Amino acid sequence: MNNTITIGMDLGDKYHIAVVFDADGQELDIAKVINTKTQISNYFARYKGSTVAMEAGTHSPWISRLLEKMGCNVYVGNPRKLRFIWDSKDKSDERDARMLGMVCRIEPRLLSALRHRSSQAHADLVMVKSRDMLVKTRTKLINHARGVVKTNGERLPSCSTDYFTRRCAAHVPAELWPALEPIFDTIAQLGAKIHDLDAKINQLCQQQYPETQHLLQVSGIGPITALAYVLTVEDPSRFSKSRQLGPFLGLTPRRDQSGKTDKQLSISKAGNKYLRQLLVGSAHYILGPFGPDSHLRRHGLAIAARGGKNAKKRAAVAVARKLAVLLHRLWVSEQTYKPLYGAKQQKAV
Repeated sequence: MNNTITIGMDLGDKYHIAVVFDADGQELDIAKVINTKTQISNYFARYKGSTVAMEAGTHSPWISRLLEKMGCNVYVGNPRKLRFIWDSKDKSDERDARMLGMVCRIEPRLLSALRHRSSQAHADLVMVKSRDMLVKTRTKLINHARGVVKTNGERLPSCSTDYFTRRCAAHVPAELWPALEPIFDTIAQLGAKIHDLDAKINQLCQQQYPETQHLLQVSGIGPITALAYVLTVEDPSRFSKSRQLGPFLGLTPRRDQSGKTDKQLSISKAGNKYLRQLLVGSAHYILGPFGPDSHLRRHGLAIAARGGKNAKKRAAVAVARKLAVLLHRLWVSEQTYKPLYGAKQQKAV
């Protein structure tokens, strides 16, 4: 075991640079490691039990899991917090690896280490994101078809996405049909694939992730948002307080305070972008015409009623932030959700 060895590793797409330090901070080795599981395993076989520091990136999830299986203590640094590495007039892969190793050896907390999800959680989350990609592709194709027909002086009738091919195919001008027929066929195929993924996501929620049922109690939270939340957070016990979920998902304002100056800034947008978008979408539903009466809805509407620039957007973000906290609390406590908890019932008119 090499528990006195610290290795800084700058990750690349084709190869990585590793700088090895001993307990006294002396450099033992500088190596270029080819970006394959075999080459990485062969190189780190001599450094089992060592401490490895790297930046978060495309390859950091699987590399960190691989090294942890080999007994290494891995720190995955948050690039947002490592300005002293990427903001340099003398930047190079070797220097970045050296800096990561030096910082990790002296004070690992300066890396603001991230935690990657497990391989199984990653695979299940890919299913949710694949569905999202299919939906976006279908939307682009539908917009393309509508736009092409409109440039021909006609319009396709309004309808829901699921009924687009059945209702609109007959309204396509004859001269455009040879060009749009494959588009309509693809839209229909995408719809079928999306429904298949919906069924698989529901099955995952019910069988492999039963904790999502606690989250589904909240109106506006569906299987996709619930599953994405569980897979992104993965271990709720790593947050000592539910309020920590707001900053974790980038739903709290940035701060720039000095002396008597304390600027009002936008949200940090740190953390998982996809989950943040899902929560904001759920917040819009809660605040919309179909949202049932609840403490969340009243809170958002009160913020929107203040007026001012972007009042509705601020209200949606505020509700999304409360949602992030509420979902964690329901997950941990396994309590029954009370929509008007802590709020007075409004008198019927």
